[in-house]
Amino acid sequence: MIFDKVKEIIVNELSVEADKVTPEANLKEDLGADSIDAVEVIMSLEDEFNVSISDDAAQNIKTVQDLVNYIEAEQAK
Repeated sequence: MIFDKVKEIIVNELSVEADKVTPEANLKEDLGADSIDAVEVIMSLEDEFNVSISDDAAQNIKTVQDLVNYIEAEQAK
């Protein structure tokens, strides 16, 4: 499942507790990601799912669910 892998990557990259990574969790406000953290998460996700996340798309990604939705949409292409 995409969410489970996204969650695993976020836990590893941001060193947060797994129970804090919910679909509704805001990457910056709830999980403490700064801009460098966000780039590292996105790069890991791009490698894991073989997708490309543009800077414009990344600006619009606020929550864990936003990431999952984006990856699902890219994989459906």
